[in-house]
Amino acid sequence: MKTFLSKYFKGDSVIWGVIFLLSILSVLAVYSSTGTLAYKYQEGNTTYYFIKQGLFILFGFLIIYITHSLPYRYYSRISQLLLIIAIPLLLLTLILGTNLNEASRWITVPVIGITFQTSDLAKLALIMYVARMLAKKQDNIKGFKDTFVPVFLPILVVCGLIFPANLSTAALLFVTSWVLMFIGRISLKYLFGIVGIGILAASIFIFIAFQLPEQGRVGTWKHRIENFISGEEDSNYQAEQAKIAVVTGELIGKGPGNSTQRNFLPHPYSDFIYAIIIEEYGLAGGIVIALLYLVLLYRAVYIAKRCPGTFGTFLAIGLGFSLVLQAMINMAVSVNLLPVTGQTLPFVSMGGTSILFTSAAIGIILSVSKGTTNEKINEQPA
Repeated sequence: MKTFLSKYFKGDSVIWGVIFLLSILSVLAVYSSTGTLAYKYQEGNTTYYFIKQGLFILFGFLIIYITHSLPYRYYSRISQLLLIIAIPLLLLTLILGTNLNEASRWITVPVIGITFQTSDLAKLALIMYVARMLAKKQDNIKGFKDTFVPVFLPILVVCGLIFPANLSTAALLFVTSWVLMFIGRISLKYLFGIVGIGILAASIFIFIAFQLPEQGRVGTWKHRIENFISGEEDSNYQAEQAKIAVVTGELIGKGPGNSTQRNFLPHPYSDFIYAIIIEEYGLAGGIVIALLYLVLLYRAVYIAKRCPGTFGTFLAIGLGFSLVLQAMINMAVSVNLLPVTGQTLPFVSMGGTSILFTSAAIGIILSVSKGTTNEKINEQPA
């Protein structure tokens, strides 16, 4: 069995283990938290979402296997193609995207009717592209025109297109890109300069939006932040129900499938799945989940340190940091440390494109790990 696993599942074995544990927990948590959804849409067939999530997880493992089998150098060229595809899709989403809660985040594929969240593709493409550019520009990393502008311009465009409909994803992607540029030795004066530019641009956008009769997503952001700061009882129904789930979970929880807040908490299978996990598995289960993500980040950094070339280093750190930061934001929202953001728990929350692109990111990290093990020579991205 050990020989079989090492032959077909290459790369960091610890990451494989973390993903396997998260996938088991994902299926159990989604099955437990979708009872109300099943009675509303599937005539009480509670196994429907269990099977659906299981199939997504299996397909996710297939994507991990395919992406980890491809030498990581190839992702340098692939990042260019994905970015060229992602930017028009983001623009199309803003104009013609499926609107939900005053936000156009999805494109519905005609005929088959599948919804596709374009920001997931854009996030993966941008991190890969920034890693590529930083690796190629290391000989002139302090330059402004030749280095900073080519690296920063795609970040500005992608984050700017995501921002109107999905502030939290735009902020997460911007922070990840900033950290990558910091690690890539971009001049600090440029890095702090873009923080100022980002704050100024966001302020102008919000100011203009407030002058319009319909405030749209800006009004939603304002409402969430005001409710979070005020801390008034019942000021935010989602946050209140999540806190009840966390408190009643106590140390060891109510046991799998015994959640009561899943019947009251909106989206217990996606945005607030961590609260349901704590309710059923207790504080101990919540800590284990957090540790699994921290182990994932630690292994990504470990892989990056061992990588012989800069592209693989930036790739592993960027993708690993992005996944773990998203997980920490989701968990912080569930325990009321942050306002509601809408970020899912990577590879755990119920979802389609989220799981698939998370799987691709994990597969790429494993590809870097596999390449680090097999290759001891310097590399340059294509």
